[in-house]
Amino acid sequence: MTTIAQRYEAVQERIAAAAARAGRPAAEITLVAVTKTWPAEVLLAAYAAGMRHFGENRTVELAEKRPFIEAQLGNDSGIVWEFIGTLQSRQSQVVADLADSFHALDRLKIAARLSRQLAENGRFLPVYLEINVSGEASKSGFQMSNWENDATQREELRKAVETINHLPGLRPVGLMTMAPWEAPDGEIRAVFRRTRLLRDWLETAVGVALPQLSMGMTDDFEMAIEEGATHVRVGRALFGSRQ
Repeated sequence: MTTIAQRYEAVQERIAAAAARAGRPAAEITLVAVTKTWPAEVLLAAYAAGMRHFGENRTVELAEKRPFIEAQLGNDSGIVWEFIGTLQSRQSQVVADLADSFHALDRLKIAARLSRQLAENGRFLPVYLEINVSGEASKSGFQMSNWENDATQREELRKAVETINHLPGLRPVGLMTMAPWEAPDGEIRAVFRRTRLLRDWLETAVGVALPQLSMGMTDDFEMAIEEGATHVRVGRALFGSRQ
């Protein structure tokens, strides 16, 4: 049976190969191990294998796992807890309290609520704006399906980044997107490329550095790296099918 350590090594090799094809150092790529639905014991095994960035998309799991893991490894283990799921208002306190970054900021209402809670905690939270470039109705995020030709879409996002950048406790660091499921490779690659180009435009339009691009999962992270991803969110390739 393939172990978590062996899977981790295989994913690292795939990341390095994709980065080399793009002329990028592999060190530029952060692997976020998607540990949602997996018990804390699996996180401990992942940690022993060398993983340090863990991605959760349910606040109840983050609230359970982080204290448990810190009780086992201490508060200075080097783990970065990345919240990668859509966030409801009633769940925001957990992210404000326990997340080290938030990959799916999709509306200003949540930004304002997080800002208030972070200010009370005296914490700062790096955030990625979730972008819907594919136009799929099933996906969350700022609607940017025609951003190249639609000045209204561009202006909405520009204003959102400016607003978030001035909210206490929040620090926009980049964009996050998801490619369509089971789409042709060319379509998937285009989503990643268009997100990178949108990020480039935003940096100039707002005058804010947005160095991070969170995009790519088990089935497409290599294409995402080739198109500029800095963070890839990988679960199945590391841990197998979810329980």
